[in-house]
Amino acid sequence: MIGFIIFLAIVLAIVFWAVGIYNRLVSFRNRFKNAFAQIDVQLKRRYDLIPNLVETAKGYMKHERETLEAVIAARNQAVSANAKVGGNATDAAAVQQMAASEGALSASLGKLFALSEAYPDLKANQNMMQLTEELTGTENKIGFSRQAYNDSVMEYNTAIEQFPGSIFANMFAFKPAELLQATEAPEERKAVKVTF
Repeated sequence: MIGFIIFLAIVLAIVFWAVGIYNRLVSFRNRFKNAFAQIDVQLKRRYDLIPNLVETAKGYMKHERETLEAVIAARNQAVSANAKVGGNATDAAAVQQMAASEGALSASLGKLFALSEAYPDLKANQNMMQLTEELTGTENKIGFSRQAYNDSVMEYNTAIEQFPGSIFANMFAFKPAELLQATEAPEERKAVKVTF
């Protein structure tokens, strides 16, 4: 009888240990999904601000139509890429496409802001100043959210790769999540050159 109780205690200890590992992996997965949702909230805010910014700039920058259209095109491409990810950060190709689209959008916004420096009336426009300030704040929040997301992904990926978590990750189809990284396009990494 004592042998049976010891055997039962060992089995129960193993079951609780396995449940603990599984629950830990679920917790890490939910943490990175939540972090991605926080990025998504800030990106939607950014997408909503950009058309207002372009409309404000349109009246002053009549000769810069190409830049304004590039910003809107980059915004639309980023919205589409973000929709393809749809909160599934384990789809590496979709996450990389989203990161590239966001990089292109940031580059086109940088060009817009650099060109707006040549238009003193536009810079002094109250609506433009407010939109620029809101967009700058949103960009900062996006940066912090990306950092939190990458930290959560790294913790999750480490948990599913380490033993014994890797066994449970394979058994229950926990897939690695993709980090958000800067794109490799040289034009997106260069500082915007402003000439007057």
